[in-house]
Amino acid sequence: MAELNTGDGGGGKGGKVRSKKQNAKVDLTAMVDLAFLLITFFMLTTTLSKPQSMSLALPDKEDDKKKEAPIKVDENRTMTILLGDHNKMTFYMGLLATPIAGPKAIAYGKDGIRKELIKRKKTVLEYSTALGKPKNGIIVIIKPSKKSNYRNLVDILDEMAIVGVETNAIVNEFTPEEEKLLEGN
Repeated sequence: MAELNTGDGGGGKGGKVRSKKQNAKVDLTAMVDLAFLLITFFMLTTTLSKPQSMSLALPDKEDDKKKEAPIKVDENRTMTILLGDHNKMTFYMGLLATPIAGPKAIAYGKDGIRKELIKRKKTVLEYSTALGKPKNGIIVIIKPSKKSNYRNLVDILDEMAIVGVETNAIVNEFTPEEEKLLEGN
């Protein structure tokens, strides 16, 4: 603010004019308002991280009264993966009584189950092409035991997505032979 000096020009004692020293005040109201406006702007325009989730197709909650005939699946296209405790995994192709490949203990990762999935997927495609059938892909049945952990199931589902296995199912029913197979490994 400007101040007007209306006194006589000499000042009385010796002719020196001294200016009054004012307290230096900075009004921070505008800066605080600006800070709150910026905080509000960035809070409203920032997208929060979205949780990553996996899409699963779950069965309908209909009564079992409408039981349909079981779907026949070619056992040459079927791969069963058994998940056990302590990160153990076993797979076999076809039926356990007459397996096409396996049963064999296998590891997780690119040199283990992923390599086997790619190999079996290619074999199934060649098999269906040789028979003149439509190009049907591999069907993977995942059977986690009660002793397996959740991470192993998620890892297997990730491998299905990486390899591009379109048809897979999670089944919690074990045959006695499969239980013995898991206990033996």
